[in-house]
Amino acid sequence: MSGILNGMRVVEGSAFVAIPLAGMTLAQMGADVIRFDRIEGGLDAGRWPVTKDGRSLFWAGLNKGKRSVAVNMKNPEGRELVTRIITAPGPDAGLFLTNLRVRGWMDHATLSQHRADLIMVTLSGDRHERPAVDYTVNPALGFPDATGPAGSTEPVAHVLPAWDCIAGNLAVSSLLAAERHRLRTGEGQDVDLTLKDVAAAMLGHLGIIGEVCINGTDRPKGGNALYGAYGQDFVTADGRRIMVIGLTDRQWRGLVTLTGTTGAIAALEARLGVSFENEGARYTHRAAITELFAPWFARHGADEIGTMCDAAGVTWSVFRSFARAVAEDPDLSPENPVFAEIEQPGIGTYPVPGSVVTFSAHPRQPPRPAPTLGADTEAVLADVAGLPAREIGRLFDQGIVDGPRVQGLAKRGRAAAG
Repeated sequence: MSGILNGMRVVEGSAFVAIPLAGMTLAQMGADVIRFDRIEGGLDAGRWPVTKDGRSLFWAGLNKGKRSVAVNMKNPEGRELVTRIITAPGPDAGLFLTNLRVRGWMDHATLSQHRADLIMVTLSGDRHERPAVDYTVNPALGFPDATGPAGSTEPVAHVLPAWDCIAGNLAVSSLLAAERHRLRTGEGQDVDLTLKDVAAAMLGHLGIIGEVCINGTDRPKGGNALYGAYGQDFVTADGRRIMVIGLTDRQWRGLVTLTGTTGAIAALEARLGVSFENEGARYTHRAAITELFAPWFARHGADEIGTMCDAAGVTWSVFRSFARAVAEDPDLSPENPVFAEIEQPGIGTYPVPGSVVTFSAHPRQPPRPAPTLGADTEAVLADVAGLPAREIGRLFDQGIVDGPRVQGLAKRGRAAAG
């Protein structure tokens, strides 16, 4: 596949979201990403959402454009094969992404004995190497207690695995930074990051730790309000729900003008002794502001409001379910150059995203489907591990590897052996 990372080879041993996302991101930029899994399928082989036939849409979504190798890693010879693939020679190879580190085998200290300049990026749960996922990190750090309707006491866990998404992209950045270091020095590197540290750091970056330590504030639930400025949802005349934003001065002035509340807002400022030019004041008095805006939204339908918001330069969005978004939003269709209708083997044809990044020196490449499990076992054993057909055939016959025998390599190997 062409792309800005064309020629780079990355090996991936992973599960869940972050590292598969990292590998897919590199693949969509042109890298040759080889994923290895157990013969019976990895931890994500049947992860939801699935089709009515049990095919994992999760797997298909996070493994686009990769090559797949199926190996019996309980067998010492299978582990040796994985080691050989990870540490195969080449100036643009020797790059390994994982969140499934196994000390004494699949760790940097062991693998670097086979290739001294190996770059290995490992994501762990926390700094004590305990397992963690988004749904355990999030409550540990407080986000569910600040999420949900104002005044409610029940924690609300977010449906988006935000820390996984951020960690996956940090894994990409880390691998490329380490590879740049290797290009300059020839040195390999063992790179570690943890999911909880990613989330904890963001807690600090966003000022939330400072808010607690300096201000003594434990942020309460604010419903759909935009924290620290003005942003609020409104029910429209046709029963839809609209989100409008007054974060910048321009957005705020446009919203006031659109709703015809210039005089009422000025009177509210005078009564409260504040200026809503200050975005913090808009947040503090959001309930009173919303009371002035709400009647205007209640008189108009969602489509009409959207048209008027666009004309007034007001930032807005309608609330949609996933299904309604897919049906209505052209940004989730091939009308958006990021998406293309492709056929995923065993699943069907539907819009699939490619890389969201545009490089001026490289034309956008269409997305490629995810491989079926073991689809590239033969090819990788031949062109990466450097094994002859006879040896590949033996590995298949003995159940050490598996997958479609696409070019008859294994069959020819067995014939030659006979």
